[in-house]
Amino acid sequence: MSTQTRTPDSRGKTGFQLPKWAGSFGFQIIAALIVGLGLGLLAKYTGSTKTSPNGLGATLQTIGSSYVSLLQTAVVPLIFTAVVSSISNLRQVSNAAKLAWNTLLWFAITSLIAVLIGIGLGVLLQPGANTGITEQAKYAGKSGDWWSFLTGLFPKNFLGLGASTTITEGVATTSVSFNVLQILVIAIAVGVAALKVGKAAEPFLNLNASALAVIQKVLWWIIRIAPLGTVGLIGNAVAVYGWDTIGSLGKFTVAIYAGLALVLFVVYPVLVRAHGLSVKQYFSGVWPAVQLAFVSRSSVGTLPLTQRVTERSLGVPRAYASFAVPLGATTKMDGCAAIYPAVSAIFVAQFFGIQLDFSQYVLIALVSVLGSAATAGTTGAVVMLTLTLSTLGLPLAGVGLLLAIDPILDMGRTAVNVAGQALVPTLVAKRQGILDEALYNAPRNGTPFVDDADSAAADPSASAGPAAGRELADAKA
Repeated sequence: MSTQTRTPDSRGKTGFQLPKWAGSFGFQIIAALIVGLGLGLLAKYTGSTKTSPNGLGATLQTIGSSYVSLLQTAVVPLIFTAVVSSISNLRQVSNAAKLAWNTLLWFAITSLIAVLIGIGLGVLLQPGANTGITEQAKYAGKSGDWWSFLTGLFPKNFLGLGASTTITEGVATTSVSFNVLQILVIAIAVGVAALKVGKAAEPFLNLNASALAVIQKVLWWIIRIAPLGTVGLIGNAVAVYGWDTIGSLGKFTVAIYAGLALVLFVVYPVLVRAHGLSVKQYFSGVWPAVQLAFVSRSSVGTLPLTQRVTERSLGVPRAYASFAVPLGATTKMDGCAAIYPAVSAIFVAQFFGIQLDFSQYVLIALVSVLGSAATAGTTGAVVMLTLTLSTLGLPLAGVGLLLAIDPILDMGRTAVNVAGQALVPTLVAKRQGILDEALYNAPRNGTPFVDDADSAAADPSASAGPAAGRELADAKA
């Protein structure tokens, strides 16, 4: 029996109507993954390579990179306006400091659990023993260090932007980059200053709220074309790297994905259930953001969708979510900053025949819990790994061994990062008595994808106005 029917539309006319499941974001992403995989394999087996892509390979590469660029373009204004707006919404909240402290505490708790799982898997599976590969060239990329983290907290300009110029064959090329951590510091300072100024700052806060609404609308349009970006991103990954790059690093890859799976499908559900919440509702709520994170490999790029599912599907008040989720996107990385550096550090030690003692395992845990902030706004996992290796005194040459399969690992790492970034605000909101459990337990029905105007009419608590502040103000002490 066909599921495609002709039914009367709202004006009494007949029209072609697709099945409801075919219009869901999740189905579109899965379909795009399959199409991208097929096109990527086709490009790979018709001779496309990373350095010399054929027509199909170049098209997939362009589509994927363009989509990520679109996501990242609005990151700076989004984080700034969202954090300033969230601070302004906390004007009437007596326990804002407690919310912030609990958020950081649960970031640390979940990171510690994740890194202990990584250490356990590294010791159990011995991923660096008997690999059959020879040492490659030393890693010459950017390294993480604690001093850079401390100096990086101080913005070089109001926007937290930086520029670098390279000269190739007499042609100068300038690229602009941004430091997410600096933008966060600037936004917090401006938001707090606006609160201290008081009534005189009201026009500025109203302008900021309007700008945030416009930015979110534009970003939502970008997120809605994610299936197209998925085709390019997955297709390019398959065409360039394929699955044969895993090769002799198969044991290491299995260890990483086993750790990620344990965190995502065991640790997170246990925490959710321990707080009296439905595991099924958590996954159905957060899954759209996890899917986008998997294909985009960018926690910051996924930030708009992560925040939206945290508010609309998981029931976290916007005034709190708009602070906790951006903070998590820069400092909460259970995949990149816990599982990956733990397993990788043990891999490097085993590969070079270095015996780790108990104190060094403690150092791995310490660096993973505290060090994720040191890589905020940078290329996360690789810089985090160099920070871990440097702290332990292990050779940085080991980083070069793992770069070949990093894109394949990064998909899973980022998915776990984003799942954790939505989880912690949910748990803290539940513990503080401000979680909208009726919304958390409600049927999804595409809730995060409802237009803003429709959603505001259906759910007044979703707005970022005074009602959200009053809701937080009623939180338990």
